[in-house]
Amino acid sequence: HLQPLPAPWDMTLNNFHKLIVIRMIRPDKVVPLLIKCVEDEMGSRFVQPPPFDIVKSYGDSNCLSPLVFILSPGVDPIAGLMQFAIKKGYGAKFQSISLGQGQGPKAAELIKNGQREGGWVCLQNCHLAVSWMSSLDNICENFDITNTSQEFRLWLTSYPTDKFPPSILQNGVKMTNEAPTGLKLNLLRSYTSDPVRGMQFFHGCPGKDKLFSRLLYGISFFHAVVQERRKFGPIGWNIPYEFNESDYLISIQQLQMYLNEYEEVPFAAILYLTGECNYGGRVTDDWDRRALNTILQDYCNPKVINMTNYRFCEISAQFAVPER
Repeated sequence: HLQPLPAPWDMTLNNFHKLIVIRMIRPDKVVPLLIKCVEDEMGSRFVQPPPFDIVKSYGDSNCLSPLVFILSPGVDPIAGLMQFAIKKGYGAKFQSISLGQGQGPKAAELIKNGQREGGWVCLQNCHLAVSWMSSLDNICENFDITNTSQEFRLWLTSYPTDKFPPSILQNGVKMTNEAPTGLKLNLLRSYTSDPVRGMQFFHGCPGKDKLFSRLLYGISFFHAVVQERRKFGPIGWNIPYEFNESDYLISIQQLQMYLNEYEEVPFAAILYLTGECNYGGRVTDDWDRRALNTILQDYCNPKVINMTNYRFCEISAQFAVPER
């Protein structure tokens, strides 16, 4: 679909007409060609997902309107929300609970206390408590300026479900933060999100900055690869797993901790924690576990820090560890 059409059609047809031709002969290539057409005609910023802006969403809210995170596979907004709460000075007044069987009364009590004391309350995984959604709807309907602190905020997370109360969606601030598509966008997301974008974290291994930066890049590339493999169905993973940002964050934090604590890089410990615990804890298929650990060894090994031109894949120099 990226090859020129036979003459004279390549010169006489515009992008839209070429899209129609491809639609007739290669319908499986319509989406990538459509993305290319939009990029050619309007610019690359129209095909790249905009950065998630929780500050703007918070600014659009008030104490009576819930903020609803619509979840997608591979995305966990809780870590970012907790960082935002700390930044706004609500770290000590932030309460979170994961909904499930028997958690409804506890959640209702948290909301009641938050209304009174002006705290932030986060109810995670509302889609797992569909029987309690009517009660949540009633609670939100009774929000009133006379019984609710101006500082109170109710945060909700849920996968799309038809059981979610429509009135909460209509009255609330809705947010979604889809996982990026492609290795490039995955890497950009990792490096432009907390804590990696902070200079304090990035230079958190005094005297071992180069080691840390190269291994950090390897773990970030590994995270992007395991995310992208889901696109290929059973060729990528026998069972689709929802690897998310929490797996990545704990892995790079442990990487930094071990580099600071040990003189030599403890690759065995890093590989075990990352491959068997952080990411591997989600893997139930033996062959998937074997594949996961094999892939990880390509991105976290002594060659990554010792070879200046080390490549994750010999096909292209694009898949190499940057020199700096």
